[in-house]
Amino acid sequence: MKKFGLLLLFIVSVSTYAQGIKHPVKWTSKVEKKSDAEYVLVFNAVIEEEWHMYSQFTPDGGALPLEVNFNNAKDNYSPAGKAQESKTEKAFNETFGVDEYFWSHTAQLRQTVKLKPSSNKIVQVELSYQVCKQSCIQEINLFEFDLNKLTAKEVNVFSKIAPPVALPTATETGKTEENLAAPVLIPSSAQDSTKTDTVKGAVPVENKGEGTTTPQKKNSKEEEESKSPLSIFLLTLLAGIGVTFTPCVFPLIPMTVSFFIKQNTNKSKGKFNAIFYGVCIIAIYVLLSLPFHLFEGIDKNIFADISANVYLNLFFFAVFITFAISFFGAFEITIPNSWANKADNASNLGGLTGIFFMALTLIIVSFSCTGPALSFVFGTVFESEGGALLLTLGMFGFGLGLSLPFMLFALFPSLMSSLPKSGGWLNTVKVVFGFIELALAFKFLSNADLVLKWHLLNREVFIAIWIAVFAALTLYLFGKFSTPHDSPVPFLSVGRMLLGVFALTFTIYLIPGLWGAPLKLISGITPPLNYSESPFGFGGGGGGQPASLEKLPEGAAPTVHGITAFEDYDKALAYAKTVNKPLLLDFTGRVCTNCRKMEEYVWVDPQVLSILKNDVVLVSLYGDEQVDLPENEQFISKYSGRKITTIGKKWNDFQMGKYNSNERPFYVLVNGNEENLNKPVGYTPDVEEYLTWLKEGVGNYKK
Repeated sequence: MKKFGLLLLFIVSVSTYAQGIKHPVKWTSKVEKKSDAEYVLVFNAVIEEEWHMYSQFTPDGGALPLEVNFNNAKDNYSPAGKAQESKTEKAFNETFGVDEYFWSHTAQLRQTVKLKPSSNKIVQVELSYQVCKQSCIQEINLFEFDLNKLTAKEVNVFSKIAPPVALPTATETGKTEENLAAPVLIPSSAQDSTKTDTVKGAVPVENKGEGTTTPQKKNSKEEEESKSPLSIFLLTLLAGIGVTFTPCVFPLIPMTVSFFIKQNTNKSKGKFNAIFYGVCIIAIYVLLSLPFHLFEGIDKNIFADISANVYLNLFFFAVFITFAISFFGAFEITIPNSWANKADNASNLGGLTGIFFMALTLIIVSFSCTGPALSFVFGTVFESEGGALLLTLGMFGFGLGLSLPFMLFALFPSLMSSLPKSGGWLNTVKVVFGFIELALAFKFLSNADLVLKWHLLNREVFIAIWIAVFAALTLYLFGKFSTPHDSPVPFLSVGRMLLGVFALTFTIYLIPGLWGAPLKLISGITPPLNYSESPFGFGGGGGGQPASLEKLPEGAAPTVHGITAFEDYDKALAYAKTVNKPLLLDFTGRVCTNCRKMEEYVWVDPQVLSILKNDVVLVSLYGDEQVDLPENEQFISKYSGRKITTIGKKWNDFQMGKYNSNERPFYVLVNGNEENLNKPVGYTPDVEEYLTWLKEGVGNYKK
C-alpha cells in the first residue's frame, strides 16, 4: 500500500509540473531603521487561497521549514537571532506524528540585523520556503536592501527556483523531505525581468515563470527524426536481424530450432521452449541497459556527457576500427572461453533455467559478430540524448531482431527448408559489415575532433575517407579483390551485383561534398558545413558568405550558411537590445546530430535563412563545449549539485534551470527583457512549421 501511495504521489507530481510552475506566494518588503547600526527587515507575504506556507519552527519530519539565509553577512552585518514571525496555525500530521506550523492567507517576518564597522550597508537575504496545496512547491526569493539610501536596487546575482513536487501537506496526508527536487541555478544574465510590487527599501528578485516552461512535449513531426524512439527501435531491430546473417549466428539457427523441436515428443512444448529461448535472448540484452538507468538517476546529463566525451569517442573509434579489421579476417575477437564453458555447463541443468543459459551461451560465442552491432546500438543511443529508456528500447530491438529467426522457425519449421545453405556468402556479409564499421568509426573520431576543435578531420577530409571506404567496398563487391577467408567467386550473384551498384552510386553521391555540397542523405554524420577548410564552399559561394566580415559585431562570427551568430549570451543580449531585434537562443551541441539536420535541412530554406540573417540575433549555446570557465565564474549548480566548470555545463545548466529542458536542439525567442515571445520548440524538421514559429515570435516582438 505504501508503494502504491508513492506511485500516486509521483503521478500527482508529474501532473502538477505539466501544468506549469506556480507561484502562490507574493512578497513585498520594507526596512525600518532602529539606529545607525541596527535595522529591521520586514517581509510581507500574501498567500493564495487554499495554499499554506510553513514556518521556521515546523519540526523535522513534517514539511520543510522556512529558512532565512544571509548571502553577504561576512564582515558586513550579523543577524540578531531568528526572524520574528506573525501568528501561525497548527495542525497535527497523523502520518508522520508531528505538529506542523504554517500560515494561510498572509504572513510577516521581521529580521533584525546589526551592521559591522566595515559594513557597506548592502544586505542580501534569501527566503527559502515550502508552500503546499494538493502538491508542494519549494521556492526561493532573494531580496536586497540598500540601508545607505533606503532605496530599492535589483540584485544581479543568481535567482533560484525549484520545480513543484507533489507531496501531502499537514492538512492532508503528510510528506517526505527526500521527494523534494533540488533548486535550479539560473545565471543572472538570463533572469526573468518581471518584478513584483515593492515598497520602500527592497526589491524581491522573484521568478514568476516567464521564461520557464513546462517539460517540453515532443513535436508531432519529431517522429520523423532519425533518433525518435520508433526509428531507434527499427534501426536496432534491423541490426539484430542483420547479425543473424553472419558466420557466428546463421549456422546455429537450424541446429537450435531442431534441438527444441526434436527434444520433445510434445511439439507444443518444443515450440514453447524455443520461444522462451528467444525471450531469454531479449531479456539478457535488456538487462545490459539497466545500469544506465542508475547512472541517469545520479546525473540526468549522463548521455549528453557521454556523447561529447572525447575519451569515450576515441574509445568507440578504436573499438569500431578493431572490429572492422577483425571482420576483414585479420584476427578473431572472442570473449574468454571460460565464460562460454561455464554458461554451456549451466545449460545442462535442464528446464527453463537450462534454456536461459543456452541463450547466454549463444550471446557469448557470437560476440565476435554481434559486438560491432552492439557498439552501433550504444553509439546511436548515446548520440540521441534520449536517455536510459531509449537505450533499453534499443537493446530490446536488437535482442528481438537476433531472436526473431529462432522463434519464427520454431513456430513454422517448414520455413527452414527455404533457408540458404551456409557457405562463403556468410563471410562476404561479414566483410561488408567490416567496411560499414570502418566508415562509422570516423564518426566517433569526428566527434572528438569537433569537441576539441583540432580541425584534423575537417568536412572535406571526412568525406574523402568515406569516398575511399565505399569505393573499396564497391571494388570488393565486384570481385576485384578478396579477403583471407573469402571463397573463390567464379561469378557475381545478382544480390552481390546489386549491392555493388548501390555502393558505387553512394560513392559518386559523396564526391560533390568535397566542394561544399550539403549531402543531406548523411546529414548529421559529417562535420557541419562551416567546420571546413572552405567554410563558404569551394570558391567562396557555397556556404553563403556574409556580406562583410569586417562589419560583424564584437563577439559574433559567421557560421553555417553565412549566418552571423554569437556564442556568448550576455554579448548577444546586449547587441539584440542595441539593434532592437529579438534574440534567438539556439541550444545546440558540437556533436548533436539533429542540430546539424536542422541547419542543413531547415535553416537552408530561403525564408528561414532570411529571418535568421536579418530579423533576429542568433546566439548558439553549445551544451557540450569543453572549454573551462575562468575560476571565478565556476559555481555549484543548485539543479544538479554538480560543480559547473566548463562553458558547456554552464549553458546546459542554464537551459535546464530556466526552460526545464535538456533537449538539443532547443530554440527560444526572447525580447530584450528576456521574456519568451512564444513557446520554445525542439527539433522541428518540418520547414513550414519552423518558419511559422519564427514568424510568430518575430511578429510578437514587433507588437
